[in-house]
Amino acid sequence: MDLSYSLNTLYFLLSGVLVMWMAAGFTMLEAGSVRSKNVIEILLKNVALYSVASIGFLLGGYSLMYGWGDIDTHSVYSDFFFQVVFAATAMSVVSGAVAERKKLWTFLLFAAIFTTVIYPIQGSWSWGGGWLSERGFSDFAGSGIVHMAGAAAAL
Repeated sequence: MDLSYSLNTLYFLLSGVLVMWMAAGFTMLEAGSVRSKNVIEILLKNVALYSVASIGFLLGGYSLMYGWGDIDTHSVYSDFFFQVVFAATAMSVVSGAVAERKKLWTFLLFAAIFTTVIYPIQGSWSWGGGWLSERGFSDFAGSGIVHMAGAAAAL
């Protein structure tokens, strides 16, 4: 294991933790924008969202996004964590859009489908060597893929 591998892995982990803190901000924003009777459900929804996203991305999302190829520049586990928090962030966009408009179980069902199938397919277009990356599209930090996937799903 060389220094660049270790630094890349550390960078993925630290960046993932910072993105995960965005969820706390989204949760507070969402809780402040709903009626007081719905605050508990919003908090539960956002915690459950990360659980559902992690399980769905583990069961099929990551392999759907990247395939089964080997990664030799950083730890696969650190990249998995980094991508899970981005999948959950994309779903947080949907969460804010449907606050007080959907029942919890329907939201979590859609979150499972979104983080297991929809988001990984859109992510593979750019990050998994798909048709967008072949045409020169570069989106390292995820601003395009994450926010467009979340916004399209929110509609």
